[in-house]
Amino acid sequence: MEDHLGDPRLYNFNAFCSVHDSHVSVRHGTPGEPVCVDNRSNGGKPFFFLYRTVFKRVGLRLPFTAFERELLTEINTAPAQLHPNSWAFIRAFEILCGYLGILPSVDVFLHFFEVKKQGKSLWVSFSGVVGRILLTLFQNSYKGWKGKFFRVCCTKHDLTALDDFPLYWVEEQS
Repeated sequence: MEDHLGDPRLYNFNAFCSVHDSHVSVRHGTPGEPVCVDNRSNGGKPFFFLYRTVFKRVGLRLPFTAFERELLTEINTAPAQLHPNSWAFIRAFEILCGYLGILPSVDVFLHFFEVKKQGKSLWVSFSGVVGRILLTLFQNSYKGWKGKFFRVCCTKHDLTALDDFPLYWVEEQS
């Protein structure tokens, strides 16, 4: 459980503490705050957690695209519950679709990737479907990302920015 507790001393969060398109704000987590529990103590305002490496190394931008929101909903998974390697597959798929001039589709993505939950692991991952290889595995896996996360909240300009996908960790994936 220690791997899921935030400690702002472990990283410099200032580069990510800003408002994105007036829709969401990114703030550091509270020391010792677990990301893997249903913790809705934010003054009644919705929020979710997301690991720093997903912004820094994967290049994820906020607010989420319609594709990202739909995919999270389809697999019934909160953003922080999805392993960073899987976020990289999602971004690569979106970039590939953009290059080809087509809209990313959850159905097409799930044709090439399937949800994997390994044993008692708390994270959800994607792996390629046998015989349908679209993207190959990474040479290096993300390391040192546990405990380094942000709290993403709506701003008063857009109270619906976090609608349409699971915000908090769920036990059963689709």
